[in-house]
Amino acid sequence: MRVVPWSHIKSWRCLSCGDCCTSSLVPLTPKEWVRIVQRFGYDCTETGLSGFYLKRTVENRCIFQYQFMGMYLCAIQDIKPKACKLWPFKVYDYPKYGLADEALYKYGGENIYIYVDTKCRGIVYGKPSNHFVKKVLPEFVEIAFNERDEQVYSTANLPIRPKLSSFIYF
Repeated sequence: MRVVPWSHIKSWRCLSCGDCCTSSLVPLTPKEWVRIVQRFGYDCTETGLSGFYLKRTVENRCIFQYQFMGMYLCAIQDIKPKACKLWPFKVYDYPKYGLADEALYKYGGENIYIYVDTKCRGIVYGKPSNHFVKKVLPEFVEIAFNERDEQVYSTANLPIRPKLSSFIYF
């Protein structure tokens, strides 16, 4: 994984390319695991040494990812795990990946350090735009620190919402 500090990013938006759902195992909190297992059963999760994860397909995609009109979408948007909501952003209260001055983001009087996974195609590099700094980053910080659950700027803005039951196969 290669990351860059947020200050190198002009803007970001979800392109529904599906790369996020193939990047790594998605860790689940115990609460997320229970919600998913109650709705879909145990077969959609797996366990590892570090905890619970969403199961992967043979193509190494998240089991809940599906293709619709050329986009890759999430079938569990309403109970999507926090790890999924945050990707490609990495939000910490310390400079985990170095470059502290460039990763520093002031939020509510606190020092937050934000990095972005360079695998994401939705990144536009350059001087951060006002929209990115004032709308997008605060939403990721609020999600990271459990101050909000709803996504507006940190997910794809779809013109239509498909019926998800048609796309879940397991």
